[in-house]
Amino acid sequence: MSPMKLCVPGDKLCSTEDCIPGTGIYLRHGCIYSSLTGYVLKKNEGEELPVISVVRETETQLLPDVGAIVTCKVTSINPRFAKVHILYVGSTPLKDRFRGTIRKEDVRATEKDKVETYKSFRPGDIVLAKVISLGDVQSNYLLTTAENELGVVVAHSEAGAQMVPISWCEMQCPQTHSKEFRKVARVQPEFLQA
Repeated sequence: MSPMKLCVPGDKLCSTEDCIPGTGIYLRHGCIYSSLTGYVLKKNEGEELPVISVVRETETQLLPDVGAIVTCKVTSINPRFAKVHILYVGSTPLKDRFRGTIRKEDVRATEKDKVETYKSFRPGDIVLAKVISLGDVQSNYLLTTAENELGVVVAHSEAGAQMVPISWCEMQCPQTHSKEFRKVARVQPEFLQA
């Protein structure tokens, strides 16, 4: 994606030979014009020419940035890492789906060699994490939970009940009282919603 430029209705953006028309534009005499006040967005979507669109300010996509706290859902785990879908940046929901990876060595700050991914996360868990490296089209964002405030915030037991944290590394099912290992987040008051 190129840097976004502001435009108003009627602005000539480019020729139809340079781009494929997207949303928020119209064609006239072989040229592409803006039909909205907003930002010009050019995306390469596997085509030979980029797709050009105009989006309003409220529609611009917030992207996960290095240092941002994100809320994600664990999709799969293996011994080396957990795969997640990033759902929120801060408290802002994302329109597009971004993938992330939490490597075994990024789960906690201490005793990194003793971390076992399956004792930290399970598919379906909701996790607070911090972005440590940006991804691109082919790869994922690299995330970390190596702070006390980061880790699993919502988990469900095998019985289907939402589990309650009982320590920094365990959660308990309120129905069956069975305990499961997790890398539990110490949720700060500003992240709690009434």
